[in-house]
Formats: sequence, C-alpha cells, structure tokens
Amino acid sequence: MSGGGLRIVLADDDVLLREGMASLLERSGMQVVGQAGDAVQLLALVAEHAPDVVVVDVRMPPTRTTEGLDAAREIREQHPEIGILVLSAHADVEQAVGLLATGRAVGYLLKDRVVDMAEFADTLDRIARGGSVVDPALVQELVMAGRRHDPLDRLSGREREVLALMAEGRSNGGIARRLWVSEGTVEKHVRSILAKLDLPETEDDHRRVLAVVTFLGVR
Repeated sequence: MSGGGLRIVLADDDVLLREGMASLLERSGMQVVGQAGDAVQLLALVAEHAPDVVVVDVRMPPTRTTEGLDAAREIREQHPEIGILVLSAHADVEQAVGLLATGRAVGYLLKDRVVDMAEFADTLDRIARGGSVVDPALVQELVMAGRRHDPLDRLSGREREVLALMAEGRSNGGIARRLWVSEGTVEKHVRSILAKLDLPETEDDHRRVLAVVTFLGVR
C-alpha cells in the first residue's frame, strides 16, 4: 500500500474523528507522531517532530473559523518541505486556490471524501512526494462554472478533461488509465495545455501546479 512509513501529524478538535483516523492510518503502516486539538498544539508538534505530512481541519478552536488554514499557511512558510493536507466540511474555492498557490505538496479534500483508507493513504503519499490533490467535488463545481475571459477557452474538450484530472492530483499514468488512452497521448495533451496557458518552462516554477491554480481560478 502507498504511504507506508510516512510520519503524520493530525490536527482536528473532534477527538473521536482524530483518534479514529489515527488508528486507521497506523493500520495502513503510517506513523502518527502527534495529534493536536488546536492550531497552537499543531505548530508545536510540527516543530518537534518535523513530519512528512500534516493533516489539518480548516476550522479549529477557539473561533472554529480558519485557524487550521492559518496554521497550514504558517507551516508552509516555516517548513516548506512538509506536505499539507487540509480537510474541510465544505467546498470553498478561495481556500483551495489560496492553498494550492503556495506551491507543491499540498492538498484540499472534503471530510466526507475520506472513506477509503487505501485511497486516502495514496493521497498522503502523493502529497509527501510533492503532488497537489484537489477534491473531485470541488473540481466538478469549477468545471461547471463559467467566467468571461476564461483562459481555458483555448483548451479542447479533451484537454479540459486532462486538466481536471491533473487538478485531482493524478499522474500522467493515472490520467491515461482513467481516459483509456496511452500515457504518451496524455503527455502530448499536458504539453499542449501548458503551452496554451502560457506557462513558461523554468527550473523554479512547478508548471503542473500553476496549470491547476489557473484551472481553479476560473469559477
């Protein structure tokens, strides 16, 4: 199973949910090195344990608004090497876009999406390896929405499909299996997408992440 050996810190003020998730992750071969009930505890545990990935709820004490998200941003600034997965009860486009814009190794999932532990472990593994993962429900919402001067107008229907799957964090191989095409065909689509979105190839920019951020920004 993917994700074996990853060191995880969990942050959620719902003790039963947090303990249950920790138990399932440990059964999947991961190490839950710390659990936090608020943002202050989370930051302290991250500094102490330097985990591979942090899983944090958006809403945490004391106000249960954006404390978890604010802590995630602070972790990204202080420990850019640590992967971050934010869990939310509701899809919030601005939160997702803002989080992904911080760079690589990030994810945004709805809580009710965490039902298949094998899939969840794979998600954490992809984030730990530098991938970006976006909840499919949020992706679908954005696909259905429209905006004037849509930068995605230049993309073909198939290229939009490929970009939507990229936003879900899928690799070229995973996209190929989903669309029943060859991996080489997917690579051609990805190159075309990046070119049409005017994303120059540089050593510093993660072009796939930038493409996903562009996609999420169209709503």
